[in-house]
Amino acid sequence: MDFRPTEDEARLRAEVRQWLRRHLPPGWGTPSFREPGAASDKMAFAKAWQHTLFEGGWAGIAWPKEYGGRGASIVEQLIFNEEYAAARAPDLINLAVGNGLVGPTLIACGQPWHKERFLPGILKGDEIWCQGFSEPNAGSDLAAVRTAAEVRGDELVVRGQKVWCSYARYADWCILVVRTDPSAPKHKGLSFLLVDMKSAGITIRPLREMTGEAWFNEVFFDEVRVPRANVVGEINRGWDVIMTTLAHERGAAAPHARLQIERRRLTELARRPSCNGAGTAADPLVRQRLAQFAIEVEILRLTAYRNVSVMARDGRPGPEGSILKLFWSELDQRMKETAIEILGTQGLLCAESPRAVDAGFWARELLWSRAATIYAGTSEVQRNIIAQRVLGLPR
Repeated sequence: MDFRPTEDEARLRAEVRQWLRRHLPPGWGTPSFREPGAASDKMAFAKAWQHTLFEGGWAGIAWPKEYGGRGASIVEQLIFNEEYAAARAPDLINLAVGNGLVGPTLIACGQPWHKERFLPGILKGDEIWCQGFSEPNAGSDLAAVRTAAEVRGDELVVRGQKVWCSYARYADWCILVVRTDPSAPKHKGLSFLLVDMKSAGITIRPLREMTGEAWFNEVFFDEVRVPRANVVGEINRGWDVIMTTLAHERGAAAPHARLQIERRRLTELARRPSCNGAGTAADPLVRQRLAQFAIEVEILRLTAYRNVSVMARDGRPGPEGSILKLFWSELDQRMKETAIEILGTQGLLCAESPRAVDAGFWARELLWSRAATIYAGTSEVQRNIIAQRVLGLPR
């Protein structure tokens, strides 16, 4: 891969940088700016910012123009992601299911009416999506799902339970994996549905996380009726659609950009005077670890570029995305653990404490980072994919 930007790529980077500088909320990134505290307010803020991105032409830029995108290349998408992270622009993780998973899946596998009906709402931030994949006994082994859907004429009737459904309480729609043929081999009898979360028979139970937030949910389906037209792909052949979704979840992001910002922030933290008046950065072991993080973030950046090169050549994510996901998720955890070691007992203080360093940022990030090696496939699953599909080892 040629790492030198073309004139068009350099122009795009400058355009993104200037647009973000002009359109970020007033005071964004300064101590005076107060992000919304309540979960419902955070969702409203995210939807409003997503609409601003849409109006500026920056929502789903790699999507085809006929669906509201720019038809940008995957390299241009990477450039946008890098500049977005460098500007510390609003984290839209609560819209990530729609933007990062549902949209690309429908573009690749959906019917024309699916695209016409759902893609504009995703880009504008008008509709929130959640992901109904994992179950109490089917997480890493997704093909073991038991939530059942019986085909009755023009409908499917769904019964079962999903868990770890992020943002389900606020979601308008859900991508749902169900078993439609219990007698078929487990990878063959699955279907992929688009479910209206206002449907009768859906019960949502929030799950409080160790961060104190309750973005996760359990979702119960009791005779929920879903139109047959809401099947993506074919009935009993949903596994191919699922793999498309997971490939985008694991491989289409630019995590190095965010971790680069956090690595610099960690270095600044280490340089602050500690309780005894000496900066922690004076410790050679700490300096060595910070240097190692700088090296690993650069390795991550190059790995992301390699992944993008494969996607640009083949047109879709491949198993290289598992290398990227495994590397960034474990690096993320090591960085957050180091921050807490530097802070010592102060690292235990949450945002509500007036003595919390950086408003409790590192404490919250440490807790949240524990999920990084679980969602989008555990580290164990990623290593199996790498072993079998990249290295060619036997199962």
